[in-house]
Order: sequence, then structure tokens, then C-alpha cells
Amino acid sequence: MNLAGISYQSVSVDLLRGEHKTEAYLNRNPQGLVPVLEIDGYSMTQSLAILEYLNDTREITLISTDPVSAAQERAIAHAIAVDIHPVCNVSVAAYAVRQSGRDETRFEWMQRFIAPGLAAVETMLHMRPETAFAHGDAPGLIDICIMPQLYNADRWGVDVSTHMNIMRIAENCAAHPAFQAAHPDAVKPSK
Repeated sequence: MNLAGISYQSVSVDLLRGEHKTEAYLNRNPQGLVPVLEIDGYSMTQSLAILEYLNDTREITLISTDPVSAAQERAIAHAIAVDIHPVCNVSVAAYAVRQSGRDETRFEWMQRFIAPGLAAVETMLHMRPETAFAHGDAPGLIDICIMPQLYNADRWGVDVSTHMNIMRIAENCAAHPAFQAAHPDAVKPSK
């Protein structure tokens, strides 16, 4: 939304308190997942679908217009959003902890999936031209997917310092005002 210059109101959903499982929230998203975007008279779910909608309906280019490059970009974004993120979300990790009966399982679990997943993303990025952002000279779909996963990696002590492409992209995204405004630790103005 920040990249597209669209003003919005962010509504926090406390996953640890189970707010995503309330009847009111399930009426917005039957999966009980975040995010939900209400825009243009529609209610949309699933991050990648929302990003594709914004790409298709707003004056932004989150994905290359070249079909080969676009497919590569989607593959990298999916490697993060479809392969790493789901197994490292709060409910999946909590289930692993309950099954094992060990609190240490959460840390081990996160390390087990984030580290090799980001190593694969680094290799995939290495096959693309080296640019300021993964997409090119402006942020795009991959960049939007990488940053939250790097936040999660840092939270669980996953060292990504040897991943030069990821580090370059992270540094450029962190300096970009749209990413700064969206950072989970950013102070949000009250509406």
C-alpha cells in the first residue's frame, strides 16, 4: 500500500491472543489468517493475491512485464511466501512445540526451515541481474516477501550475513520510506 501511495487504515490482529479465530474475524476471512484487505468494495485475502491485485489495478509494477523474468520473480516470491512462511507461522510452530513437549522445539523448528529456505532464495537471486532491489531499481514482489521473512529470521537467530544478494536487497529496502513505514516496529500514527 505504501509503495502504491494508497492511504489506508491498519487494524492490528493479535494472533497470540487468538483474535484471528473470533467469529467476527472469521466472517472477514474464513481461514482465520492475516491479512485481509478491504479495497474497491471487495474483501481480499492471501498476501500474494492481494499484491497481484494491486499490481494489476494500480500504477505500480511489482512484477516484470517480461514473461520469463515475471515467472522467475514469482518463483522466488513463492519460495518465501509458500515454502518458508507457512511452516514458520505462529500456529504451526506452536503445534510442533505441543507435539514435542519441549519449548526448545520452536527455536529448532524455525532454524530448520528458515535457514535452508533463505539459502535457496539466495541462490535463486544469484541467477538474476544484480540490481538495487530483487525486482530491479525499484521494490517489487520479491522485496515485499523477503523483508518480513528477514524480520522472522532475525527473531529466531538465523544468520543471513553470508547471503550477499539478500543483504543488499534488505539494506536498500530498509532505507526505502515505504518499507520503513510498514516495519512492524515502526511507530504508527493514530488515526
